[in-house]
Amino acid sequence: MIFHARLRAQIITVVIAAELGDMRRFAKAPQLMAYLGLVPSEHSSGESKRRGRITKTGNAHVRRALVESAWSYRFRPTMSREIRLRNQEAPVGVQRIAWKAQERLHKRYARMMGRGMSKQKTVTAIARELAGFVWAIASEVPIKATN
Repeated sequence: MIFHARLRAQIITVVIAAELGDMRRFAKAPQLMAYLGLVPSEHSSGESKRRGRITKTGNAHVRRALVESAWSYRFRPTMSREIRLRNQEAPVGVQRIAWKAQERLHKRYARMMGRGMSKQKTVTAIARELAGFVWAIASEVPIKATN
């Protein structure tokens, strides 16, 4: 079971990196969220504004990977021995952002479910916010030249 979870996490990471490429093209996290189609649609006329479902424009592959990842925030964040060992290789700033994401997204999931929101709507909202944390981590890590 742990092997499958780790393998799934690695596959999702590779999908995100391969599909998005150079994250510097997104100046801010909301631009990435919009590119992935994780922002609500809007129908407005004059003073009235109505927000609808997510737009589903952009990269469906990454959107699906983020939604799949968002399901893991149902569980309380823990720092297992394996995760601690893996984190030793990551920069301190990335570790800080990753832990903040763990705590914040779990709390948000619990709060939204407590309000009676549907599971799918909750997970989609978590995926949107997860995209913001992905952007923050990509902004934290300097890009190395490949030559």
